[in-house]
Amino acid sequence: MLDPQTEDILKKQGYKLVGSHSGVKLCHWTKESLKHDRGCYKQHFYGIESHRCMQMTPTVNNCNLGCLFCWRDQTHWGEGLGQVDNPQFILEESLAAQKAHLSGYKGNPKVELEKWMGANDVKHVAISLTGEPTMYPRLGEFIAECHHKGLTTFLVTNGTNPTVLERLDPLPTQLYVTVAAPNEELYNRLCLPRSKHEWRNLLCTLELLPSLETRRVIRHTLVDGYNLGWEEKYARLDEATEAEFIECKGYVWIGQSRDRLIMGNMPSHRKIRRFATALAEASGYDFGDEVEGSRVVLLTRPGANPRLPN
Repeated sequence: MLDPQTEDILKKQGYKLVGSHSGVKLCHWTKESLKHDRGCYKQHFYGIESHRCMQMTPTVNNCNLGCLFCWRDQTHWGEGLGQVDNPQFILEESLAAQKAHLSGYKGNPKVELEKWMGANDVKHVAISLTGEPTMYPRLGEFIAECHHKGLTTFLVTNGTNPTVLERLDPLPTQLYVTVAAPNEELYNRLCLPRSKHEWRNLLCTLELLPSLETRRVIRHTLVDGYNLGWEEKYARLDEATEAEFIECKGYVWIGQSRDRLIMGNMPSHRKIRRFATALAEASGYDFGDEVEGSRVVLLTRPGANPRLPN
């Protein structure tokens, strides 16, 4: 259960809170798609419709890491969820919260009515807003509710709960695992795990990935001065996962991360491209695509198609 101070902070940051531990926030790229017809890099790479994507989390205030690059306010990270809400309730209320977010855009002269109506018909759920979603014990049931409604799901995890992923049924449409360091020393310095087991747990998740029958993505969040480089070591980790895709994503100096890092830690797209090119050569992946404005490069396994199947 969220305390009143945390609720107030989250509401001021634009969250709509759902139940005891979930939240929804209108994505920057949903707004951009509505007003300026500009989609996010996931639209460019995978073919999702940014204006029809709901960004939410079932763990709005709970995470077991304190990553320096995280743009969320970690001051009030909780130790556990306490009361656990029903998955169907979370989905229905999250969709209602998304519609409430969108209501202010109806009649906006920059927003076409047809596109606004499309945005209210959510087709994609990004389970990635804040916190660590695998800490929600009914995550599989929540994903099942999404799929029952015909929604695709992208689950983003820090990979520290391999047992949850191993038992997850159903799996999301696309599973992201963040690998933000090539070794334990850098991991501890950058991700600030709350226990000494998290690096080992991440390695267990990477070993598990080949057995998970869904679209798998490794995301390298790259912070200049910390984890940019070590392409050979990253390649060894990535190859073992058999992931279809690797996203090489530059850290952006925004939100609360500005209290932990400096602007100089934000790499240029040129540096991200150089890293991705070297990683592709070391791992055997293909250089798939890039979006310079988002400082991201997509690598693909030979023969893998990034576009989501219809």
